[in-house]
Amino acid sequence: VQLQASGGGLVQAGDSLRLSCAASGHTFSNYAVAWFRQTPGTEREFVAAISGPGDATRYGGAVKGRFTISRDNAKNTVYLQMGSLKPEDTAVYYCAADEYGGRTILSQRQYHYWGQGTLVTVSS
Repeated sequence: VQLQASGGGLVQAGDSLRLSCAASGHTFSNYAVAWFRQTPGTEREFVAAISGPGDATRYGGAVKGRFTISRDNAKNTVYLQMGSLKPEDTAVYYCAADEYGGRTILSQRQYHYWGQGTLVTVSS
């Protein structure tokens, strides 16, 4: 499966932004998807994950209650709705997918397919 992340940009603290991860090539509903983020010099951080059917989600502690992950399998797309953005949310955001069906997977090592990343910058 090929992934294309989009939707990043420059916003102010407190704003909202929606990222998209568009997939092609396979039966997308079989693929669990996650978002990770990374800033220079740091480890990639888990943000959110969603199961293939979309009925299970998990969030990282730093974004829980502010971000929402969802998916539209008819459009082969996963979304990350980000709200109440903070400067510390500034990072390159990556989407990842793998064929885990109904599971939510939090470890980046378990994903074989990655998008190219989209930069989110939150100014104070």
